[in-house]
Amino acid sequence: MKTFSAKESDVQRDWYVVDLEGQTVGRVATEIATILRGKHKPIYTPHVDCGDFVVCINADKVQFSGNKLRDKVYNRHSGYPGGLQSIRAEKLLEKAPEDVITYAVQGMLPGSKLGRKMLKKLKVYAGDEHPHQAQQPEPMEF
Repeated sequence: MKTFSAKESDVQRDWYVVDLEGQTVGRVATEIATILRGKHKPIYTPHVDCGDFVVCINADKVQFSGNKLRDKVYNRHSGYPGGLQSIRAEKLLEKAPEDVITYAVQGMLPGSKLGRKMLKKLKVYAGDEHPHQAQQPEPMEF
């Protein structure tokens, strides 16, 4: 019996919508990363993007466990000397709540071209409105 390996043409992509209101960041990010990778499908192949599209709404109402809202720090570096920029989770949640979810999911995807391709299928919105109604996304519960 031959081993099955999926191809890009074999993949059927679905759309899911996730309501993040009251959800914990890390716990919901693992589920989203699993769907983006396609690990929930029987045709999952590690070197092929088998995942589905995920639309996240209410990113501004997400929660952190413990003292992470106050203590967690997100760092960026420009590559130049003295180019380190830090922002606390509390400030980032006020300023750009979409980035909190994006950073959490990005850390759970592969750090390669394939991972960047998977991350493009993630759509995050601060409010409860999104422009993807035409794709008829299915609601997903965790």
